[in-house]
This record gives sequence, C-alpha cells and structure tokens, in this order.
Amino acid sequence: MRNFKELIIWQKSHELCLKIYKVTASFPKTEVYGITSQMRRSSSSIPTNIAEGCGRRSDPDFRRFLTFAAGSASELEYQVLLSNDLEFITPEFFNLLTKDAIEVRKMIYSFCLKLK
Repeated sequence: MRNFKELIIWQKSHELCLKIYKVTASFPKTEVYGITSQMRRSSSSIPTNIAEGCGRRSDPDFRRFLTFAAGSASELEYQVLLSNDLEFITPEFFNLLTKDAIEVRKMIYSFCLKLK
C-alpha cells in the first residue's frame, strides 16, 4: 500500500491546490458558482485522484487515477488562462500557476511511466 502523502507529485499538487484556493478568494463574488468553483474543483481533483489511486491494489488502477489527475491539471491550466484573460489574476500569478500546473502534469506522466 502506498502512502500518498510521501509522493512528491501529491505534495506538489496539494501545494497548487492551496494556491488556487487563496487566489480565488479574491475573485468577484459573482463568480463564486462559476470560475471560482471550477478552479477549486479541478485543483482539488488532482491530489484527490492521486490519493485515491494510491489506495488501489494494482498499478494499472493507480495509473488510471493518475490519468484523471493529469486531465484535471490540464483543465486547471485552461481555467488559469481564462482567469488571466478576464483579469481576475495578475500576469505574475498567471505565470506561476501555469508553470505549477504544467510541472504537476509532467510529473504525473513521468510517474505513470515508472508503473508496471
């Protein structure tokens, strides 16, 4: 059984999720059920799927959940772009969050290759 908290991909994705929650706290209140909710869901989906995959018995099952996590990272990357275009975040936050989302996705793909 794997301990998800020991995985660097989980740690990085958890940190990204915390950043997203903090940055979306300043989004317009009219977006609470829109982009704010979407970004929080997709960002929390990444470490959640990694954690759930760790609880599975086989590498193919774990890989499937990692694939879901990578998809959520791609979804989040777009939502960060949209937030930037809507001027909800600064260009600095856009660059930081985009870099983090891409890094997490690459780490997930790399980890998948190491599974049997």
